[in-house]
Amino acid sequence: MSANLFAYRGLRDALPADCTLVAVSKFQPVEAIEALYAAGHRDFGENRVQELAAKAAALPKDIRWHMIGRIQTNKIREFAPFVHLVHSVDRLEVLRVLQNEALRAGRRIDVLLQVHIAREETKAGFSPDEVLGLCAVNVLNEYPNLRVVGLMGMASFTEDRDLVRAEFALLSSLFRAAREQLGVGQVTVLSMGMSGDYELALTEGANHIRVGSLLFGARSGQ
Repeated sequence: MSANLFAYRGLRDALPADCTLVAVSKFQPVEAIEALYAAGHRDFGENRVQELAAKAAALPKDIRWHMIGRIQTNKIREFAPFVHLVHSVDRLEVLRVLQNEALRAGRRIDVLLQVHIAREETKAGFSPDEVLGLCAVNVLNEYPNLRVVGLMGMASFTEDRDLVRAEFALLSSLFRAAREQLGVGQVTVLSMGMSGDYELALTEGANHIRVGSLLFGARSGQ
C-alpha cells in the first residue's frame, strides 16, 4: 500500500488554512507514511500504542504523532515521552495515569477530552455534562502535567447527514463553552470529522480532521 499523493494534495489545498489534517496511518506501512512526509506532511494519527511506538522509533523525529484510539492505561507509558497530542481522553482513569506518566517523562502533554456525541453506545467519551464539569479550573488543577487544549468526538455511523451535522453542532457548542471556562488562548482544538464526514465537520467549526482511507485507501490487516 502507498499514499495517494494526488488525493493528499487536493485535500490539503482545499482545507482552511487553520485546519490541521491528521493523516490516520493505522495499519499503513512505514513507506506510505514516508511518502506523505516527503510531500511535507507532519501530523499522523495512530490508534494502537504498539504500532505508534514502533513507527515513532523508525520515522523522523519531527513528525507530530497524534494518539487517536481508545487508550489502555497500562500502555500510556509507551507514548507519553513523545506524543504530540492525545485526542482520546475518554475517562477519568486515563487522565490520572496520563498525569503520572507525563510527570515521569518530565513533560506537559496536550490532550483533548473525548465527548460521546453519537447514538452508538459502543463509542467512548465523557457525556456533555461531564465535560463541562471537567473544564472547571479547580478540577483540572489536579492534573498539572496535562493541558486540555480542546475536544474530540466521533459522529454516528449513519447515512443520516442531518443527524451527523447535529452531533457535530453539539460538540461545537461544547467547545465554545470550554473556551469560556478555560480561556480562548488555551482551548484551541476541535477535532471531529473523518474520511466520510469531514466536510460536515468543517461546516460546524472543526479545525482538526482525522482522515485515513482518502489518503491511503482501504486498510488491510484489520
